[in-house]
Amino acid sequence: MARLSQPTLSPSSLLLGLVLTCMLAACTPSAPLPLTDQSLNLGIQRDAQATQPFSGTWTVTGKPAWLQVSPTSGQGNVKVQVSADRGVATPLAADQAALTGQIRIEWKIGDGEAQRGTATWNVKADQYVLKGRLSEETAAQGQDLRTVTGPTAPQSGAGQARGIIVKYRDVDGAASVRGSGSVSERAGQTLRAAALSVTSSRPLSTDTAALQVEDVEVALRLLRADPRVEYAVPNALLHAQTLPQPPLAQPLEPTDQYAALQWPFRLLGYPAVWRDMEGGAYSRPVTVAVLDSGVRYDHPDLEGTLWKPGEGALDLLTDPNNGDGDGTDNDPTDPGDRTRSTGSHGTHVTGIIAARWGQNTPSCVGCSLTGVVGAVRRANVKVLPLRVIDVAGDAAIADVALAVRYAAGLPITLAGKTLTNPQRAAVINLSLGAQVSADTARPMCEAVQDARDAGSLVIAAAGNGYNTTPYYPAACPAAVAVGSVTLSGGSAPKHAVYSSAYAAVQLSAPGGTDPSLDPGTFNGGVFNGQPFQDLVLSTGWDYAKGQPEYEAEAGTSQAAPQVAALAALLLSKGVTNDAASTLTRLNATATDLGATGHDPLFGSGMINAAAALGAPAISDTLGLRLQDSRGLVFQPPMDALGNFSAYLGDGNFSVVGGRDRDSNGIYGETNEPRAERFVTLGPSLPQVDVGDLIPR
Repeated sequence: MARLSQPTLSPSSLLLGLVLTCMLAACTPSAPLPLTDQSLNLGIQRDAQATQPFSGTWTVTGKPAWLQVSPTSGQGNVKVQVSADRGVATPLAADQAALTGQIRIEWKIGDGEAQRGTATWNVKADQYVLKGRLSEETAAQGQDLRTVTGPTAPQSGAGQARGIIVKYRDVDGAASVRGSGSVSERAGQTLRAAALSVTSSRPLSTDTAALQVEDVEVALRLLRADPRVEYAVPNALLHAQTLPQPPLAQPLEPTDQYAALQWPFRLLGYPAVWRDMEGGAYSRPVTVAVLDSGVRYDHPDLEGTLWKPGEGALDLLTDPNNGDGDGTDNDPTDPGDRTRSTGSHGTHVTGIIAARWGQNTPSCVGCSLTGVVGAVRRANVKVLPLRVIDVAGDAAIADVALAVRYAAGLPITLAGKTLTNPQRAAVINLSLGAQVSADTARPMCEAVQDARDAGSLVIAAAGNGYNTTPYYPAACPAAVAVGSVTLSGGSAPKHAVYSSAYAAVQLSAPGGTDPSLDPGTFNGGVFNGQPFQDLVLSTGWDYAKGQPEYEAEAGTSQAAPQVAALAALLLSKGVTNDAASTLTRLNATATDLGATGHDPLFGSGMINAAAALGAPAISDTLGLRLQDSRGLVFQPPMDALGNFSAYLGDGNFSVVGGRDRDSNGIYGETNEPRAERFVTLGPSLPQVDVGDLIPR
C-alpha cells in the first residue's frame, strides 16, 4: 500500500493556524456565570440534595425555621442537603396542604471589584394527611324519638296509694267469705257503716278485692280491726325503673376583680373543684411550706391565709446583709426597698396557692378591694412562709437544706438554738434552683430525702433553662420536678419554651409563656382594652410605692405552686393520706401530653385538679384533641358531620376524640369519655384515616 506523507508547515503557517483556531474556538476565557434562582420540590420526602454549578464563594443567609440546610457556606459548586421539619411550620388549624419557603444564598466571584449577588431558591414540601371522623356513641336522626329520664323513687306510704286491698280469712274454719257475700260487699258494708264512702271496687281473686276509698288510712284502720280480715294494705304505687341522668353541677366562678384573668385555674378544672368545696369536705388541716424570698404579710389578699411570726414562720438567712438587716429571726417578711424594681417572688408564689376570695381590707388608695384568688379557696390549708432567698434573688444550698428539714418537722440548729417547726408541712414548695452538678447538690438532695422520709411531699420548679440540663433541687431523686405548660390556642396546652426538659421532670402545670419568644394571648382575657398575655397573675408588691399590687409573671416558679396547692387539697379532702398516695394520685390523673407516657417535656402530664379531686361534671361537650410527640398542638376544623382532615408534618401523633366534663377545653382527660388513636406519618405512610372516633 502506498503511504502518503504529511506536508511540512513553515513557522509562519503554524502561527496563522493557531490564531485561526483560537478565533474559531473563542480561546478568550468567558465570564464566570452567577448563581441563579431555582426551585426545589421535596414532595413527600423529608430531605433532598440541591446542586448548582458555580465558581465563586457562597453563604446561606436566610431560610425559614422549618428548613435545615447543610452546609451553609462553601466555594465552588453549590451542593447542599435540604431537610424539612414540617411540624414547626404547620399552623394550629393544620389546613395547609403544602409548605413553601425560600432559601437565600449570597454569592461572590473574584476579589476587589468582585461580582456579587443573591440567589433565591424556592422550596415546596407537601404535607402528610390525617383524616377521621368524630361522632357520638350513637348516631341517628329523627323527630319521633326523645330521651326520657325517670324521676327518683318517691317515698312509700299511704299518701302514695290508690285505695286499699283487702283479703278475708276463713272465719269458722269451714265457710269462706263467698258464702256471706262478695269481698267487695263485705268490705263496703264495714266502711259505709262508719260513714266512709267507697267510690269503686273490683275483685282480685275469690277472697281479695281492691277498693277506691276517700280516706285510705281510716279505711285500713277499720278493716284491720275486723277479725275476719286476713290483711288490709294500701294499693301502693310502683315506679318505672328508668335511670335518671345526673344533672350537671354549676361551675363556681370567683368574682374578684382580676380573677377572670387567672386562666391557669380554668385550665386545671378549678370551677368544678370550687363547686365541690361547697359540700364542706375539705376540712382536714394541711400546711404548705413556701421556701422563697419571704412574703408580704401586709398584702390584704393574703390576710388570714399564712402562719405568722411566732407560729412557725422563719427567716433562715444568717447574713445580716440579706436585706432586712437583722439576720435569722421568726419574721420572713420579704424586705426590699424603694430601689428594688422587681416585686416579691415569694408573695407571688404564695398567692397562687392561698390568695383570699372576696373583699379585702383596703390598704391604700386605688388598691383593688378584691384582687385575685388562690387555688385552695375555703379548704383548711395554710401557707408557712420560710425565707431562704435574699434581696439579690439568691439562695444558698445550706440555707435551703436547713429550711427543707425544718419545714418537714425535723429539728435543726440555727444560731446556736435547736428549732422544731410547730406546723409540720405536708407539702413543701421550692420555686428555686440552679444548674449545679449532682455532686454539688448532694447536701440539698439529702435534706429533700430526709423530708420525704418524714412524710412531706417536696415540690420543686424544674427550671427556666431553655434546655435539657437538670436543675436542682428539682432533679433530686426524692423531689417532684414540675415543668411548665402554656396555652396553645388548641384543645391541649403546649410545653413552655423556657421550661427545662430532662428525665427527672415528673409533672407539668400552667406556668405561662415567654412573651419575647412566644407572645401568646390565647386565654381570652382583656386588660385595660388590650389582650392579656398568657402569664400567671397573682399577688405582688410595689416596693417603689410601698404598697400591694398584682403581678403577671411566667416560669416554672409559677407552675410548682399549682402542684403544691393540688397536693394540699387532696390531703385536705381525704382523697389521699400521705406523700406516697398523693404523688400516685397526681400522676394517675394527669393529662398525658406529648409522647405517650412519661417524657422529659411533660413528665406524666399536666395535673388535673377536677379529676384528682373527683369534682362533679360542670360541662359535657364533644371535641377533638390532636398533638404530636413533641407536644405540638393542632386543631383541624370539622364539618357538621364531624369529619376532619389535618395536614401535618412527619412524626408520631395522638388523636383523641372525647368529652369535656370540667369545662377546661381539653377533651378526653382522665375520667372523661374518650377514643384515642396513635398514628405515625412520614414518607412511607403519607396518609392515614383513623376512621370513626366514638368516645366511650
